[in-house]
Amino acid sequence: MFCWQSDLVGNSWVLGQSVLGQSALGQSALGHWVLGLLGPEDNSGLVKMAPVVIGAVLLFFVLGIILIVFYSYGSIWFQAYMSEADVSLVSLVGMGFRQVNPRMIVKAKVMAKQSGLDIGRRAGMSTNRLEAHCLAGGNVMGVISAIIAAHRAGLDLDFDRAAAIDLAGRDVLDAVRTSVLPKVIECPDPQRSGKATLSAIAKNGVELRVRARVTVRTNLDQLIGGATEETIIARVGESMISSIGSSATHFEVLENPDRISRAVLDRGLDAHTAFRIVSIDIADIDVGENIGARLQADQAEADTRVARARAEQRRAEAVAHEQEMKAKVAENRSQLVLAEAEVPLAMAEAFRGGHLEATHGALPKTS
Repeated sequence: MFCWQSDLVGNSWVLGQSVLGQSALGQSALGHWVLGLLGPEDNSGLVKMAPVVIGAVLLFFVLGIILIVFYSYGSIWFQAYMSEADVSLVSLVGMGFRQVNPRMIVKAKVMAKQSGLDIGRRAGMSTNRLEAHCLAGGNVMGVISAIIAAHRAGLDLDFDRAAAIDLAGRDVLDAVRTSVLPKVIECPDPQRSGKATLSAIAKNGVELRVRARVTVRTNLDQLIGGATEETIIARVGESMISSIGSSATHFEVLENPDRISRAVLDRGLDAHTAFRIVSIDIADIDVGENIGARLQADQAEADTRVARARAEQRRAEAVAHEQEMKAKVAENRSQLVLAEAEVPLAMAEAFRGGHLEATHGALPKTS
């Protein structure tokens, strides 16, 4: 009887060791502690309690994990469940491991669901797509808000295009707002250029100082890769200066300033930009200086200076020529004086040589 009980205890101990050894609990410190309690020298009561102890430990371990998960993500999951946002508890736990803010993802899906957007897992704004956009460095809340605003305004904007615009560095929410409510751009912009007006000159030379307001609306189709506000301002300014410069007089511009606006609009200045030009309005136009008259006066003064310089040059040349002639006269006089001085010498030499003869008859001989 004693031998049979000893064999039963030994067999139970071996079975408990094999079960614990194959489980994850048996390989832990708690498993070794339980195996130490279930040694061969223990009585049969402890051996019978081994499965109960193991089950209790496993149950407490699982309950602890569940409690931790529910403590961390229970309120978020319950919010998503009550809003039918289609976010599972496993997805929330995965977000925590992937360093994604689960509250932001749940809030975005709740907003999309309550706004009537498609949040399906196949073609809608699924949890995986929102996580991917967040991990790519995008602004999830901005994209969702932009899509909701576009949906309410009747604009065609899906998640892929909104995410692409956001990742390209553009403010997609501001773009949608500008599409709904047009934006007014000052031309020129004092904050960018430091000038309050544009200066243009008509054909008659009168300067006109113009300030315009350009009303634009965002072009969502060309928002990626399209030119920005600076290009619009530069094109409008260039066209206004060209239109005013082609006017015969400044009176034509003052009488019909809308002609300048129509001429600028007809040029299609919003091509390859992120905006559509709705209207161009002349806000202010002032008459400046008479640039043509000033240029003519400056030219006349310059011509006068040139004429004076040339006259002074001719006078200097005349004075120099006069002095040269005076020098030549003086030289000729000196040569004449020298020649006159040689006449008496020549006559004396003729007398001495007997070469001097009378030309009108022979002189009378004396005895």
